Amino acid sequence: MKRIALAVIFFLLAAALPAQEQEQEYEEALAAYRQGRIFVAAQTFIKLAEKGDKKAQLFLGNLYSSGKGVPQDDAEAARWYQKAADQGDATAQFTLGNMYSTGKGVPQDKAEAMRWYRKAAEQGLPEAQFDLGVMYDTGEGDVQGKAEAARWYTEAAGLGNARAQFNLGLLYFKGEGVPQDKAKAARWYRRAAGQGLAEAQFALGILYEKGEGVSQDKAEAVRWYRMAAEQGNTNAQASLRRLTGEETPEKPKP
Repeated sequence: MKRIALAVIFFLLAAALPAQEQEQEYEEALAAYRQGRIFVAAQTFIKLAEKGDKKAQLFLGNLYSSGKGVPQDDAEAARWYQKAADQGDATAQFTLGNMYSTGKGVPQDKAEAMRWYRKAAEQGLPEAQFDLGVMYDTGEGDVQGKAEAARWYTEAAGLGNARAQFNLGLLYFKGEGVPQDKAKAARWYRRAAGQGLAEAQFALGILYEKGEGVSQDKAEAVRWYRMAAEQGNTNAQASLRRLTGEETPEKPKP
């Protein structure tokens, strides 16, 4: 029994060594990339990706997508994203979903985009949860379902995704997929507005101006309109002019 146990231990140690070596190679390639030695990094990522390292496959997909260290090639990028996605990498699944959604490097296929978004969303990636929510919200994936949209927006909103917070607020405001609740709409708008999302700041200004879901407060409406206006939101600029007569100064161009 002792011999068997020792044999198992030696087997596990032997199996762990190549994995540790691959991890070290990956970290060295990452360091080279950050130091600007892009071609050197790319060659190592290619070697590791061909061995099945999913992190290297994802990075190699990024390199082909941007044309850094390798020729720019969206189809090749998609091929490596697919390999990483098949191994369960959530970022690769999300990125592959984007490619199918736009037809970049692969034939455009909204249903396939939805399938990959779902895989990443189920792993808790808020960007994928948001995009999956949008597809249900708009019916892009040939299946419209406001309640399902609300479910995925709620997941992403809870993880701090500002656009999901705003879209969830819209559903509560309209009563689509959830019971109409303008107070909840205001709460979600506020969370998104606090993160600087101009659309949410403008929407929150409307609620304060009209007294919907919050106590009517023109000064508070002006405050949120101004925040959105300063980001270039034209509707907020018009509302600010209407309430105060003030023009929003243009931001200096960088």
